Amino acid sequence: MKAARLRERVGEVAIAGVAALAEHRLSCGKRGDDGSGKAHCEPLPGGAVWGALYEISAAQLRALDRFEPGYRRAEVELAFASGARLRALTYRAERFTDDPVPFDWYKALMVEGAREHNLPAAYRALLEALPSRPDPRGAHARATEVRR
Repeated sequence: MKAARLRERVGEVAIAGVAALAEHRLSCGKRGDDGSGKAHCEPLPGGAVWGALYEISAAQLRALDRFEPGYRRAEVELAFASGARLRALTYRAERFTDDPVPFDWYKALMVEGAREHNLPAAYRALLEALPSRPDPRGAHARATEVRR
């Protein structure tokens, strides 16, 4: 969700707005290659997952796929605060973990992205309250992961 991280991966992008995926909740139940939990949207009646919507080219989407192992693309319907709806692509987890806790640096990226895009305060608070743990690979590994 953080614009700088997306730009590092695929180049210049345009923000199309902030929207919600209804009837879902955020989980960190996707198993990352590093053993930690990664973000995933799970069905939940009455729930909503907020995020930033970006306009990217087909080539950028193919480049982004390389950074998202263990996910598959899925088409979803998003709702803007205005009530407008839009079909968009997101990533859905294909593999899951029994330990759905992200590393602290990953949680920080989610929180920073939510602040950057001024997501609803209650949703930002939810992200800030997520449990996290230190990355056992140390600071160098975390810095490398953030740049990947």
